[in-house]
Amino acid sequence: MTRWYPPEDLAYHEVQQFRQIWIVLIVAFLAAIAWYTFAVQIILGEPFGTNPAPDIVVLIILAIFGIAFPLWFFVMKLEIQVTGTALRFRMYPLHPSWKEVPFETVSNVMAVVYRPLREYGGWGIRFGRKGMAYNVSGDRGVQVTLKSGKSFLLGSLRAENLELVLRSKIRPGKR
Repeated sequence: MTRWYPPEDLAYHEVQQFRQIWIVLIVAFLAAIAWYTFAVQIILGEPFGTNPAPDIVVLIILAIFGIAFPLWFFVMKLEIQVTGTALRFRMYPLHPSWKEVPFETVSNVMAVVYRPLREYGGWGIRFGRKGMAYNVSGDRGVQVTLKSGKSFLLGSLRAENLELVLRSKIRPGKR
């Protein structure tokens, strides 16, 4: 079971959500089409288009693109926490529980500017040449290298601040 940390026990806490205007417009456009199709075909009883889908298909499209998809993007978020003993993060609701990285397993952290599309194929949970990336927006993050040699990137709106907090935890007393 993962321990809950009250805000005063956290050295760092950041929450990022998909709120870029282009994502909002795409999701809203798809939802509007789904709702319009539903309204025309189901409520008004007029077949939608020249080759209308069966009503059950219209209802499935409404459920997916008119309700579930917008709700998914509304609740999806990247949460990052630094506690007294570990770096914790999760991409909620894909990861309902926290991924926890104890400080003793971390060898280095570095704030970086990266190219999300070129290096990782976009935003979300991605895999690139430098390991996994957990990012929501922007082009800044912290590259975390583990003593095992593996590394991952955490996208951050305050990458330099996150790096400083992590450095103070993995090498206490050294700056």
